[in-house]
Amino acid sequence: MAGVRQLAATGHVDSGVLYDALVGESRYGFWLTTRSSGGTVCSIGIGDPDSVVDTELRAASRSETANHRFVGGWIGWRGYETESSAWLRVDRYVSVDHSSGDIWAHAPGDEITVWLQEVRQALRMHVPDAHRSMTPERRAARARHSPDEYESMIESALESIRAGDAYQLCLTTRFTVEGSFDPRVVHAEMRRAGAPYTALIRAGERALVASSPEQFLQLTASGNISTSPIKGTRPRGTDAETDSALAMELTTDAKERAENLMIVDLMRNDLSRVCERGSVEVTRLFDLESHAHVHQLVSQVTGRIARGRSAADVVDSTFPAGSMTGAPKERAMELLSALEGAPRGAYSGCFGWIGDDGAVELAMTIRSVVIEAFRAYVGAGGGLTIDSRPDFEIEEVVVKASAPLAALGADVPDAWSRRKRR
Repeated sequence: MAGVRQLAATGHVDSGVLYDALVGESRYGFWLTTRSSGGTVCSIGIGDPDSVVDTELRAASRSETANHRFVGGWIGWRGYETESSAWLRVDRYVSVDHSSGDIWAHAPGDEITVWLQEVRQALRMHVPDAHRSMTPERRAARARHSPDEYESMIESALESIRAGDAYQLCLTTRFTVEGSFDPRVVHAEMRRAGAPYTALIRAGERALVASSPEQFLQLTASGNISTSPIKGTRPRGTDAETDSALAMELTTDAKERAENLMIVDLMRNDLSRVCERGSVEVTRLFDLESHAHVHQLVSQVTGRIARGRSAADVVDSTFPAGSMTGAPKERAMELLSALEGAPRGAYSGCFGWIGDDGAVELAMTIRSVVIEAFRAYVGAGGGLTIDSRPDFEIEEVVVKASAPLAALGADVPDAWSRRKRR
């Protein structure tokens, strides 16, 4: 039986120091941060590689707990292609509520006392988080496609849309940076943005570092479901006037609103297969959310899980997210695979946690870096509709790729940056 012990509120908690003390250089460590109107909560610890998530998830029982918090289970990511997924089984970890300063130590019942002592010792450390001040070594990024090739891919996608094969397609590409990278240094750079979902997950030779603005799926232990697709992006302006103009341009752009609405309809359809009849609703439509580097157009669809359905059923019905495929989903994925010509990997999938109580919190794997033994890669792309303009779409790739590449010490390749309009 799992044990949980709450430590007294300590005010400011340096999660970086806590991570270094409890996790260090473990090849299977994690640090998840979720920011919302309710506050900022981190989960930090070490897990064990696990490949039976789906089977266990189908057997998870629901509970009526009021708190939507990770209670042990799995932390990791699901790749756009199944073989690029990685999950850790997690039983011993720490959760930190940065709003209150409260800290909880979680471990199996027969380990909780020893674990509590380790956590207390880590909290007594007052060494500054050195990774915060490290500057990434400057490197060059290599593009999977040149901007001219990507423009040709856009034109092919638009031909498919005009022919009626799809009515929305999310076309993507990849930028690769060669070399060895410290995931902690990359994470220290990326978490400065204060995104709603931030992650550092190490799975052996691979690591995912993400700073994602988009919720893919939330399922509470009591059965409430939410998904918040993002479609529509503008860069932040260099001054208040320009920034406000870009935000207004986004909220009034007919193409961006149409694209967002198409994905909302797709997600409504996905959820209707696993939700109680009549429970699926659009609770937000075309809301503007502004983050460190971009403005985004966000909507929200909610529902109530149907009797006899499991968390695995909900994930299977909605994955991959329509915001990263297009619609209709299956045909869009076929067309995109042919156009892109190579796997997306972890990018375009989801990351987060799946709880033993049947609850789920997964974010979209966008604005992310995947670190491998001697290279790292960043994916970026955007949704296309019949009204899309190639110059806008190329600029959107540049905007989305810039921040994660900067965390690797790299810039968007010159051929791409020269195509940026602003």
